[in-house]
Amino acid sequence: MQERSTYRMTDKITIYQKPTCSKCRGTLAILNESGQEYESVNYYEAPLTADELCELIQKLDLSPRDVLRKDELAARHLKLDSMSDDALIQAMIDNPDLMQRPIVVRGDKAKICRPPENVRELL
Repeated sequence: MQERSTYRMTDKITIYQKPTCSKCRGTLAILNESGQEYESVNYYEAPLTADELCELIQKLDLSPRDVLRKDELAARHLKLDSMSDDALIQAMIDNPDLMQRPIVVRGDKAKICRPPENVRELL
């Protein structure tokens, strides 16, 4: 009797990243060392839609506010404390620098890989 793979097609690994980000490069190095196949999405070249970002946030089991990079220059010009979740999501879509990175997804789970070693929880 052959053993079936424990991973389904929906368990593919996807990394949402920015190529110039050191944490993203570190996470990619760990993924490469793992030998597992993955898809890399540069969300600056292939911007996320609001629905896609909402799905990522749901898989992270976080709030939109938890995914914000509050120290970014762009964040200083926004009144983040008074923004609704929908407005925060739109702000991250309009300015991807406001989004924590990298985010790695496997199936219905996702992790912000800061530090990059967090990706090991999905391997």
